[in-house]
Amino acid sequence: MPLPEINHCPGTLSPGFTTYSPACLRNVFQGKKVSHLLPYLPPQVSEQDAEKFLENRKRISISGVQEKLSLLLEKNQLRLTQEGEQGGYILKPIPRDVKKPDQVPANEHLTMQLARQVYKLNTAENALIFFQNGEPAYITRRFDLKPDRDNHRQEDFASLAGRTSHTAGRDFKYEGSYEEIATLIRQLVPAYRVELEKFFSLVLFNYLFSNGDAHLKSFSLIDTAFGDFILSPAYDLMCTHLHLDDSCFALKSGLFAGDFETESFQTNGFYAYDDFYTFAQRIGLQEKRALGILKTYQQDHPGVHMLIDRSFLQDDMKEMYRRLYQERRKMLNYSLEATT
Repeated sequence: MPLPEINHCPGTLSPGFTTYSPACLRNVFQGKKVSHLLPYLPPQVSEQDAEKFLENRKRISISGVQEKLSLLLEKNQLRLTQEGEQGGYILKPIPRDVKKPDQVPANEHLTMQLARQVYKLNTAENALIFFQNGEPAYITRRFDLKPDRDNHRQEDFASLAGRTSHTAGRDFKYEGSYEEIATLIRQLVPAYRVELEKFFSLVLFNYLFSNGDAHLKSFSLIDTAFGDFILSPAYDLMCTHLHLDDSCFALKSGLFAGDFETESFQTNGFYAYDDFYTFAQRIGLQEKRALGILKTYQQDHPGVHMLIDRSFLQDDMKEMYRRLYQERRKMLNYSLEATT
């Protein structure tokens, strides 16, 4: 796979750059002049590097199905961590067992950039990076590490809900509803009113951009300097429908706890404006604030199209990504109550 022509920053997607922009270097790589090329070949290409990757995977503590590797930034060079070292970056190469696997890194990178740049969500710092043969990978800076290299206290909502493979079966992270996550936020977070608004916005974002894998482990609480907890930066945001024939929501019960369904969903069979408005009410958001957040996701933002066009997705995937966004936006603008 040849290295793609680079005329946009592989981090911020800002035009006019053939490598990382100063803003990307500052935010992702601590201001160091890091190359957009890794000093490795992919494991399927180089037997020597494959052995290094295999050893690295044994040490990384980040869970998940997709292959993840731990990197350390040493001077201006990224390298795989060795035994006893703690990496500051997670590298996600091209995965297997999905459609269009070579597009996954660009998909995740674009979706994360949309979340931050257009919708102002707090996200993990991230960028695209390339192996020596031009194959892309997604890289993200770990937000659970303090400047002194100590770890923040962080727990995902599978753990907070007490769901493990032993208590809820092999699909434990898909059990439950987003309303149940909101209930835990109210119980565990002192500033829950603020964090519930952030959570509501993230749920809307995942729906709008067809992220059908936002499960219990996709949301976390992280400690602050004051000893309390807030939502962690968003991570693992991706338009999964480009690669999988998945459902709207990863959680089996969907938006609502129990068997609750809105009249709109019962009538039409898809989630629309009425569902998210009701969801906001049920989790305790102030109506004026909820309406403002909903309006943000109903609008067709020029920035969405700009970033899609600048992304490293193939042209046909860009158009599919755009079409899925417009379809979901249309659903968010539909209200049964308004038509009756």
